[in-house]
Amino acid sequence: MKATIYHNPSCGTSRNTLSLIRHAGIEPTVIEYLQTPPTKDTLTVLIRRAGLSVRDAVRQKGTPYLELGLDDPALTDDQLLDAMIATPILINRPLVETDLGVRLARPSEVVLDILPTLPSPFQKEDGDMVIDTRTPSAEN
Repeated sequence: MKATIYHNPSCGTSRNTLSLIRHAGIEPTVIEYLQTPPTKDTLTVLIRRAGLSVRDAVRQKGTPYLELGLDDPALTDDQLLDAMIATPILINRPLVETDLGVRLARPSEVVLDILPTLPSPFQKEDGDMVIDTRTPSAEN
């Protein structure tokens, strides 16, 4: 299975998600989006495929979200996307794309929806156990 993660190595959720993907036996393409942001078209497709609104995909915490006035409800999706591309820290992470779909993996366990069954239980950085006994869904 192919997988791509838009990753921030400074983020615990992103690190846990990357570890879950690798625990499933997949070596993903890792894109450190702060250094290599996706194109506007790519970001638009990822957001749509993840079932998110553009506003849901904008990260607020630890970003210049308020300073840039991005809380203005009159802003269009196009304006929000432009801000995310210009200031990649505004892209909520981690976004993960596999053959089974796209997810914003917040919390990290959301990535299980688009991974095959894990071979064994998995422990996150904080010690929480993640156990997946499901098989991939044909509906994704």
